[in-house]
Amino acid sequence: MLIATTVAISLALAGPSLAEAPQDRLNYLLDSFLQDYGFPGATAAIARRDGSVVTAATGVADAEADTPMTSDSRMLAAGIGKSFVAMTALSLESDGVLSRSDLVSRHLGGKDWFTRLPNHSTMTVVDLLRHTSGLTDHVHLPGFQSEMAARMAGGSAAFTPEEAIAFVLDGEPLFPAGEAWAYSDTGYLLLGLVIEEAGWAAYYDLVAARFLTPLALTATTPSNTLALHGLAAGYVGEDNPFGLPPRTMDDAGRLLWDPAMEWTGGGLVSTSRDLAVWGHALFGGTAMAEPYLDQLLDGVPVSPDAPGILYGAGVAIYSDTPRGPVYGHGGWIPGYVSSLRHYADHGLTVAFQINTDIGIADDGTDLVPALEAALADLAIGRGSGAGQP
Repeated sequence: MLIATTVAISLALAGPSLAEAPQDRLNYLLDSFLQDYGFPGATAAIARRDGSVVTAATGVADAEADTPMTSDSRMLAAGIGKSFVAMTALSLESDGVLSRSDLVSRHLGGKDWFTRLPNHSTMTVVDLLRHTSGLTDHVHLPGFQSEMAARMAGGSAAFTPEEAIAFVLDGEPLFPAGEAWAYSDTGYLLLGLVIEEAGWAAYYDLVAARFLTPLALTATTPSNTLALHGLAAGYVGEDNPFGLPPRTMDDAGRLLWDPAMEWTGGGLVSTSRDLAVWGHALFGGTAMAEPYLDQLLDGVPVSPDAPGILYGAGVAIYSDTPRGPVYGHGGWIPGYVSSLRHYADHGLTVAFQINTDIGIADDGTDLVPALEAALADLAIGRGSGAGQP
């Protein structure tokens, strides 16, 4: 009810229809959410059926310097990067050098640590793609969090992928591979290693050549250094598990922690506009020449209690909503939250980014689902199911 009420109020404030005044209407909507929720800043973009993109921004990209947020402000895209990783794997499958049915051991079995992985002999590439590997997510392990805090305090370099994977070695699997679902950044780090083995090139070179450059996603680049041009400052709660200060960037615009450790768990910095353009191509079937939608959307239920919510190859699938099928992904990383949603029946793609995770990482606010619902209603039209995905 709270989400539906927020959406209704925001739409009432927004004035004329999207078709009549798209830029004004989107600006008004973002401004009303800023007033209601008090986050530092946000950007949003709507890619329409004809390929045109409407963008807006509100608030500040840097609260201390009072720098306005603009549609060109970049933020860490976090988990949305998994859709790029998955598509890179699918493109290698189309080249015949990789198969989703491959055992992971075919590609990584020569690593001296590989047999210490839970489910090492049974998990497949598709298990990594769909989070059915049974691997724990290293990001949420206390040992990883304390070591990350120590590295940040000491100015140490980022974890390498293999150092991050090491946190789950010799542990018990959550379940037999392929028999349940559990989100795992660890699995996507393994997938990155598989991609590099099969593609004989660095992941970032592969994703740039196959997707970023052909689709002209010029604002989307690797988040593999402390200094990222055009990055908005991110803000976290004082009690965050990584021991970060409330502002995650120094006065020179450098991150206080090395985002390179995310790698193929996400690993990209982007804008809402680029994310909307990417989602429009991805779910419209035009991200690469070879057919891929069947593989992309071949999903598994994330929970027995929610059979209509599936996870495919790096994408979430809401198969039956009042707005029809909805495809996309969310993203969270300290200081930043992103959302990407494609409304297949309407030919619309919506993305937004916010430069704080306060109250969001711990589900203390309904900001993300409320904004997703409001943007969908704005893009599609009123009465399309407020509060739904």
